[in-house]
Amino acid sequence: MSKRAVRTLPSRIQDRLAALYGVDAPSVDGFVRPSDGTREVLRVRKRRGAIEMALHLPSESITPQGELSLDVLCQVAEGVSHFIYLAERSRRELPATQLELELQAEVDKFLLVAGALSDRPIGRGHLEAVYARLFHGIHFVHEAGTVNGDRYRLANRLAARFVKAITGELATRGMTAMLKRSLRRFFEAGQREKLELAAAA
Repeated sequence: MSKRAVRTLPSRIQDRLAALYGVDAPSVDGFVRPSDGTREVLRVRKRRGAIEMALHLPSESITPQGELSLDVLCQVAEGVSHFIYLAERSRRELPATQLELELQAEVDKFLLVAGALSDRPIGRGHLEAVYARLFHGIHFVHEAGTVNGDRYRLANRLAARFVKAITGELATRGMTAMLKRSLRRFFEAGQREKLELAAAA
C-alpha cells in the first residue's frame, strides 16, 4: 500500500489549508488524540515559553471504517483549522483570540466542505446548498446569552457574510489568484481586521 493511500483525514485537510495559506506548520498527526463521546477540542497551554497543543478529535475520524457524517467532517476541519492558525500565529509571535479561531474555522469549513480549494468553478447550486447547511441549518451546543454561545453565533454570522461575498467568484471562475490573495489576507489578519473584513463583505 502506498504512503499516500494511508494519509489520515486530518493530514489531508492540513495539506489543503496549508497550501492555500502558504504556511508550514508541524504535522497535525503528532498532536491528534482520539476521543470517544466528546466533540472536537484543541487544548492549548503555555509551558516554558513554548505553546503545547493537543487536538482531540472523534475516534471515527482518525481510523474511519466508512463514510463520515457531515458533523464529524466539520469537527475535523475545525480542529485542523484551529491548529494551523495557532501554529502560524505562534510562529510569528502574534496573539490569537478565541473569536479569531472560530471565525477562521467557519470560513475554512465552508471551503473544505464545498470542495472550493481546486481551480475549477463550482456549481452555484452546490455552493448555495453547502452555505445553507453550514450557516443556516445549524444547531449550537452552547446557549445564546453565554460567552461561548454568543462567540460562536457571532463567528458564524460574520463568516456567513464573508463567504457569501466570495461564492459568486467561486461559481464563475473557481479559486482564482485574486481570491487566494483575499483569503490569505483574511487568514493573516488579527481579530480587528478580520471583523472589519467580514463586516465589509
